[in-house]
Amino acid sequence: MEFRLLGTVSVDTFTGPLPLGPAKRRSLLAALLLSANTPVSIARLTDSLWDDTPPLHARSVIQGHVSRLRALLVGADAEAYGVELVTLGDAYVLRLPETLLDSQRFEELLTLARGQRSPADSVLMLKEALSLWQGPALSGAFAGRPLQAAAHSLEESRLATVEQLAHAYAALGEHNRAAAVLRAEAVAHPMRESLAAALMTALYRAGRQSEALDWFHRTRRLLADELGIDPGHELADAYALILRGDPGPDAGREGGRNAPDRQGTTARGPARAGGSGDGGPGSGAGPMPAARPAADRRSGPDGGAAAEPAARPDDSPGGTGGGTNGVTGVAPSPVPPRPLPVPSLAGGPHPTDLLPRAPRGFQGRTAELAALSRAAAGEAPVCLVTGPAGVGKTALALQWAHRNPAAFPDGRLFADLRGFSDTGEPALIEVLREFLLALGVAPRRVPESVAAAAALFRSLTDRRRLLVVLDNARHSATVRPLLPGGTDCVTLVTSRHRLEGLIASDAARPVPLDVLEPPDGTALLAGVLGEDRVLAEPVAARRLAELCGGLPLALRVTAARLAGRPSWTLAGLADELADERSRLTFLDVDDTGVSAALRLTVQQLPQDAVHQLARLGHHPGSHFDPYTAAALAGTDPVLATAALERLAAAHLVTETAPGRWVLHDLIRLYARGMDPEGGSEALIGVLDHYIATALTAADTAEPGGEPCFVLPEDYHRPVSVRDFVDRAAAMHWLAAERDDLALAAVAARTAGFHDRAWRIILLQWPQVVWRVRDSWSPLLELALDSARAQDDAYAESRVLNLLGWVLTEEGRTAEAVALLERSPLLARQAGDRLGEATALINLAVVQAEQGELDTALEDCGRAVELAREEGDAHTEMLALQHLARMQLTANRPHEALESVRTALDLGPEHEEIARRVLLLTTSGESRLALGEEGEGIRLLDLAAGEAEHAGYDEGAVRALQALLRVTAEPEYRKRYEQAVRRLTDNG
Repeated sequence: MEFRLLGTVSVDTFTGPLPLGPAKRRSLLAALLLSANTPVSIARLTDSLWDDTPPLHARSVIQGHVSRLRALLVGADAEAYGVELVTLGDAYVLRLPETLLDSQRFEELLTLARGQRSPADSVLMLKEALSLWQGPALSGAFAGRPLQAAAHSLEESRLATVEQLAHAYAALGEHNRAAAVLRAEAVAHPMRESLAAALMTALYRAGRQSEALDWFHRTRRLLADELGIDPGHELADAYALILRGDPGPDAGREGGRNAPDRQGTTARGPARAGGSGDGGPGSGAGPMPAARPAADRRSGPDGGAAAEPAARPDDSPGGTGGGTNGVTGVAPSPVPPRPLPVPSLAGGPHPTDLLPRAPRGFQGRTAELAALSRAAAGEAPVCLVTGPAGVGKTALALQWAHRNPAAFPDGRLFADLRGFSDTGEPALIEVLREFLLALGVAPRRVPESVAAAAALFRSLTDRRRLLVVLDNARHSATVRPLLPGGTDCVTLVTSRHRLEGLIASDAARPVPLDVLEPPDGTALLAGVLGEDRVLAEPVAARRLAELCGGLPLALRVTAARLAGRPSWTLAGLADELADERSRLTFLDVDDTGVSAALRLTVQQLPQDAVHQLARLGHHPGSHFDPYTAAALAGTDPVLATAALERLAAAHLVTETAPGRWVLHDLIRLYARGMDPEGGSEALIGVLDHYIATALTAADTAEPGGEPCFVLPEDYHRPVSVRDFVDRAAAMHWLAAERDDLALAAVAARTAGFHDRAWRIILLQWPQVVWRVRDSWSPLLELALDSARAQDDAYAESRVLNLLGWVLTEEGRTAEAVALLERSPLLARQAGDRLGEATALINLAVVQAEQGELDTALEDCGRAVELAREEGDAHTEMLALQHLARMQLTANRPHEALESVRTALDLGPEHEEIARRVLLLTTSGESRLALGEEGEGIRLLDLAAGEAEHAGYDEGAVRALQALLRVTAEPEYRKRYEQAVRRLTDNG
């Protein structure tokens, strides 16, 4: 059900619009909707329905319209959607969820658009908002004065949104698009000067100067003829701008040759360092803080002295004034900055397939598969597979999803919502993030909030044919933000609950799944054992199906036992299972069919497989590989793999992808009860496995830095640790394991292993840096709590550094300063002088951003001294790099050059090409500020060339940005656009 004000006043339902009748009834509905969930008095309704003196029987007329409207809503099952029309004394109130009202969704999207940092994100939000309009607001209603005012207000909001959309297009350099959206409105509102001025500017920046001037003269004549006035300042300013040949502050790719912009004199970003990982050769990665939590490579995972984490140079994307790091400034130059394009949010469709592999040995369910196909044939269908645990809901969903991949040419998405797992449900923002990344959205352009990410997801799926499988949903509210926006998209949801709210709000079509009937149960046995064996003992096969309760999970486990023992009879196993099931029934064990099958199967397993299964029950995460399984069991990956193969053969674990395994929830609970005393040992084993692997991943992703921390005193080094061949493999592991690493940290904290909790979280810093806007704050706050629980000043300082930087990137600068101000003192208390230097750098970056440049310069200078006293060239170079940028911002280019020279004399090492590029860029900009244009261009060209040769695209963008501010050389423009395109392609 949907209520519409943005167009004809109407109520849309699954079967079509409600027959509202005369205009006055629509007016009544409009007045109630404009004050939704708020009482509206009879007097206000009277004003809305009559312009002049209302009739004596006005109250009776209103009551009649209310009565009819209430009947229409009741007939449309409005109550199921949370909608009701209530009488409150001398007033009426229409109660409804705001998401059902198009004007409220319009306002929500505008709010989301205003909160986006990226113009590309804003464009998507604004386009979706405008798509809600289907004509003039409040059409079809009687235009009483209150409704006229409301319609005018809504129209003003729409026009402002069009202008905002054009502004966002301009920020992207897409001036022809900006002109296109503005022209239609300027024609419809010829005397709205703000529209005419915006259209003129867009046309001019698009290279259509004559059209822009023609529009000015047309508007000027109209104002004079109709109103007898001259153009206002907006129109006059736009005209003057064109005559001067000055495209103005927001010129983009299509602007004039010397189009300046008004990018700020400071660019944000914390202290960072350059390596082959983030911003290093071939990486194209994002910014990195100066708190690098990586292991001490000299001492190895067995311990060693704590030392400073490696810091990386600022290599965040361009577009903030040409700065190359931290708090940077565009040095004064003879020619103002040039307009630069911004990478788009996402390109064309990116077909993807996140489905796990199809279930093996699937049997039966013909009627249910057909029911799913029928349910999926509607418009934007939501299909809901429901049934008890172990009945095969996921298997049915995957079997259907894999049957016809051609039906979904734009991809198939899958998410396990873990609604009934003791590992806890994933955060909705995480699920949406993975969906958006799969659809081609660049990681750093994924919105931060669930509402914004959901809106973007709906926009991107609006014209696609996509399948979305949401497995194990517990609540309707969890599902709604994950529903795609396209009418040709199919959503398939599985749940143990009926999810009646989803049925009511989104017309979900339930496909209930019951236990298998004996014939289907025997067919499943035949699929595993072969028909001959089942036909030889049909009565025993049917009895086995009944003893397993018709649950496919129990049947598969039972069939797996028989498959490996050809001499066993079905009747003998049925007798054994009947006895075991009776015993479990007497003990009042839930899911007796499954429990009986599991107990009998486990009794026949070799001891190593039994031990492995018992320890898997204590795994805090949702999936595992042989290394994780080995850590849980205290063995090595080879033995763990062999045990997992045995367990898979017995259908006790499921391989969802090569080397990636899961346990069914029922089997997990059973396994946990097999060895309750081993839980603590298994947890310590897997926590230390995650620490060791994350250390290796961080060191591979960002080599060449300094160590981070000593390992816990009782650290248990795994027998074997996964190796990573390159940065891509390391980053892939960190991304794939993010959810389980978070679950492990929570489990560590709950169990009191605080020393493991903060380390596991801090070691994810390469991924934090790469996807800084991906809601890392809650996890880092958990790390901070664990550090404080241990009263560990060293740990607290390190966590504060990373958390403060993340908050800075999220725009929460005041919170960041409050945290970062404490970090240097804590590091000093812990005797961590390099940590203190790093903390001072990060603090200085934020101080400079807030305009406290003198304080920032002082703190950054102190960081240089500390690093120099400790003999740590890496941290000294980092501090000098940021100090140089701050000096340039303070218009002290001579000092900036001296800092750059000192830094370059210290190195850099071969893997620190990113830092060298950034230092050369700063040096070139300093030369330009001193009027040495030739030398400045030479240095910037050198920086760009080295960055391009190393594959450091962000560094190339920075250097080429600075070059394009002082020269119109086409080759630089071409190289710049190529670098931007590579960055966009790489996300």
